[in-house]
Amino acid sequence: MKFPRNAKIFRGQLDVAPFAGVFFLLIMFLLVASLVYTPGVRLELPVASSDLAGVDGPIVAVAMGTNGQLYFENQIIQEDELKKRLTAAVQKSPQPLTLVLQADRAVQYQTCVYLAELARGAGITNAWMETLPRPFDKQAGPVIP
Repeated sequence: MKFPRNAKIFRGQLDVAPFAGVFFLLIMFLLVASLVYTPGVRLELPVASSDLAGVDGPIVAVAMGTNGQLYFENQIIQEDELKKRLTAAVQKSPQPLTLVLQADRAVQYQTCVYLAELARGAGITNAWMETLPRPFDKQAGPVIP
């Protein structure tokens, strides 16, 4: 069975107006998206100057803002409630947990140590500070001696 073909190759000129309209709509969407409020707390983590080791095993993450406010499981939490929740997490986990502290770079070191001691009281023995990786190496490509 043969079907009749009536497809012809387009040999006319393309109109630029539809492409320009789509381009301007794309620009408008990008501008509006940049003005939309993003919920959450802005943390500026410190940047590591070298490659740091990661954590192997289960972790518990606690974030701390510049004002000293604590965040656990994406919710604001007080210190006594945090200790209870950390203790419950330690009891639920079959492996030892590691505390990953996501502290803003403006948070004092003493506050971070206090939080690590709070976690130690809950039964978490390891504590790590989360950092951002360095953006790029200064030298691109292999080193030739």
